[in-house]
Amino acid sequence: MPSDDLKQLRTSVELTLTHARKLGASQAEAGASKASGLSVTARMRDVETLEYHRDQGIGVTVYFGHRKGSASTSDMSEAAIEETVSKACSLAQFTAEDPCSGLADPELLATDIPDLSLCHPWGLEAPGAIDLALECEAAALDQDKRLSNSEGATVGTQDGARFYGNSHGFMAGYLDSEHSMSCAVLAVDGSDMQRDFEYTVARDPGELASAESVGKEAGRRALQRLGSVKLDTRSTPVIFPARLARGLLGTLIGAIRGGGLYRRATFLLDALDEEVFAPHVNITELPHIPKGLASAPFDDEGVATKDRVLVEDGVLRGYVLASYYARKLGMTTTGNAGGIHNLEVSNTGESFADLLKTMDRGFIVSEMMGSGVNMVTGDYSRGAAGFWVENGEIQYPVHEITIAGNLRDMYRGIVAIGTDTDYRGGIRTGSILIDKMTIAGN
Repeated sequence: MPSDDLKQLRTSVELTLTHARKLGASQAEAGASKASGLSVTARMRDVETLEYHRDQGIGVTVYFGHRKGSASTSDMSEAAIEETVSKACSLAQFTAEDPCSGLADPELLATDIPDLSLCHPWGLEAPGAIDLALECEAAALDQDKRLSNSEGATVGTQDGARFYGNSHGFMAGYLDSEHSMSCAVLAVDGSDMQRDFEYTVARDPGELASAESVGKEAGRRALQRLGSVKLDTRSTPVIFPARLARGLLGTLIGAIRGGGLYRRATFLLDALDEEVFAPHVNITELPHIPKGLASAPFDDEGVATKDRVLVEDGVLRGYVLASYYARKLGMTTTGNAGGIHNLEVSNTGESFADLLKTMDRGFIVSEMMGSGVNMVTGDYSRGAAGFWVENGEIQYPVHEITIAGNLRDMYRGIVAIGTDTDYRGGIRTGSILIDKMTIAGN
């Protein structure tokens, strides 16, 4: 994505704010973005889809006192932008006054915009992407004749630009990129059919895993699940491998967001400065990691992002707030309009093999299905598949069970966190061993 796009986005944002001011808005903000990319999927050794996309859009929010109106468009022409601003202003006349609405406080806006090395164009054209997708899938299928079917291998690349400005004088933007490769295959042995996948994602294409390694890992994981059995209902320790552990902690973020806290619809209501996790758990937000998948120099309101401790020695030290709900709660925004920025979870020094030995006997989750999480009570119940462990070693694959517990008990029951940190997302964590959950089976 050339830097010229960033200049064009700035011009569009400035035009938007100028028109809002002409129409009498007391405050206004606008965010504009452009992105272009390529995606190729190969299935059963042939090209299944080839897609090129180029997207753009601009959104505007205006305030007349404490009345708010918003509108957006994908047409970046001057006439379309002016019409969009006019629509937002018109809508504001019909909304109720809300004293908590408005732009982020000026003193909280970012003034120093660090270069976080977020944009690394790949320059990958369709023929090269097709070759990679075919290579990735072939690496999976060629390793065993039981890998006889495939959901495909996909290679994707995208470059983008985003810009934000508001009537407090904030004007800033940055370029970014994201590249990925994934493969999902099916292992078939008689009537037994099992599916699994592997993927790699990075801002810098040089940091992607190889097509061959992604394919081979997808095939290995599918083969490993053949011969799955059911378990009897029991209570047992459970390991969430790193690739699934981030979902467990993602539920924490949902529970400490401003909306749920204000509506009193979260199991972590009024939990600030309480011991929510086991005392060896520490979670830090690090927004400025170079090339980080969730790095950002400022949030969606222009508020400066900064390192902060979210959980310290098991104690919850912060919420996840944007300006509106922060005001509703009598607090200050935490710079999280638009989401979190690189949560890093401390480990307790054990490798995955060490976690198995510590657990001795229990269940490893390899896949979860459904979304059975009650954010009000913390009750957790999801369909699962995985592996049964005896004497610290994997014995056999398991399927068609449900794992259940309560998130408060699960978080406090974290026995250990592995050193096998998975960096492929906004939550960077190792595998997590929980002391006890209920497995519902036969």
